[in-house]
This record gives sequence, C-alpha cells and structure tokens, in this order.
Amino acid sequence: MLGVERRQKILDQLQRDRKIHVADLAKTFQVTQETVRRDLEKLEAGGHLQRSHGGAVLLQPGNEDLSFAKRTAENYELKQVVARKAAGLVTDGASLMADSSSTVLALFDLLRSRKDLTVVTNSTRILNDFSSSSFELISTGGNLRAHSQSLVGPAACRTIATYCVDVAVFSCKGIDREHGITESNEPEAMVKQAWPGRPRTASSSSTPPSSTRWCLRRRWTFRTSSTSLRTRCRTGAG
Repeated sequence: MLGVERRQKILDQLQRDRKIHVADLAKTFQVTQETVRRDLEKLEAGGHLQRSHGGAVLLQPGNEDLSFAKRTAENYELKQVVARKAAGLVTDGASLMADSSSTVLALFDLLRSRKDLTVVTNSTRILNDFSSSSFELISTGGNLRAHSQSLVGPAACRTIATYCVDVAVFSCKGIDREHGITESNEPEAMVKQAWPGRPRTASSSSTPPSSTRWCLRRRWTFRTSSTSLRTRCRTGAG
C-alpha cells in the first residue's frame, strides 16, 4: 500500500473514531510504529489532526458549532470530573445561574439531592429534565436555539441582568491568557457575557450575619470601575 493511500485510510478512521493509536495502526497496516508516526507527522503538518501521546486526535475547526447531542457524547469522563469538582461549590439553599452546556447538565445530575436551590437558566434541557425536581427554576426566556437547546437573544440577556446569584456555572469554547474566555457562537457568547458580573465573587466567602440575607432579585446596582456591588436586604424587607 502506498503511503498516500495509508494516510487517507488513517484519516477515514480518525473521522469515524475521532482518535487513533499508533500501536493499533501499525498492526492494522502491518508497518512499523515509526512509519505510522511519520504518517501522523505529515497529516498534522497538513492541519488534519493533532498528535498526542501514543496517537492522535481529530483537529476540529475552532468555530465549529456542535449540536448538543454531539457535545454530550464528547469527553464524557472529563466532564464528570469537572462536574464533581463544581458540585462542591453548590450548597443547600444556593442560587445559581446555569448555561446550556453539556458539562453543566452533568453537574446538575449530581445536584439532585440538594435542597432549596434556585436556578436561573437559559437551558431548555435543564428546564425540561428538572421540571419535577424540588428546584425553583427561572427561565431566562429569549429566542430558542434548538441546535444547542438554549435560549438566547436580548430577552435572555435582560433577564440575566435582573438577578444576582451565589454561583454561576457555565462552559466555554476555550480559555486564553491574553483574550480570556472565548466562545465560537455569537448569540451564546452574548448570553455568557452578561453573567460574570452577576454572581457573588469567590472572595465573598464569609457568611452574612443572621440579620441579613442575600437577595436573589437585584434592586439596585452600584458600579466601581467594572465591578458591580451587591446590596444586602434585611430579612423580611420588601
């Protein structure tokens, strides 16, 4: 078999399985592992894949907008790890903002035993799957993106702007030191852009005095530079 034919078959397998291993390919094509590594080097140079330890993974365009079903199936084990770590941030009685990502849905599967949670979300999947739970669910409203099972647009952003919560949980396309959090879809990015100033900051770790409570509904907003300060309402206050 010619090298060009072998590399095409490697690409075909990679498109199907999304990852390949050098040892398996060497057995399949009855060549040495060094030959396979040279094939992978050439395919990586052509922008078809990304080599990893012992194999390679499919190189996807950064702007590809995967469906919710595909995102749910990808990196399942890693999402469970992230979900378990995030679950430790959510206590009984907390208020949350949650996006429509598959990672956040994995988190919510671990929160079913939590009590008195209030959830503001643009995820139609969360709204549907947890409609019979004990959670108080608040939909952002907005325009439906069936592809991602999410609600987006100005109406969703306006709803988000009226709430302050304890924790915001959301996923993203990537994180860059220079450019920060990035997202490939503009409507989704606009919704997430409305969130970072809405949760209580991580430094707010002290418990409010018993005579006060954090308000879910934002009444007033004061701004110092780019930081939004939250007011605290006395229990029973209107």
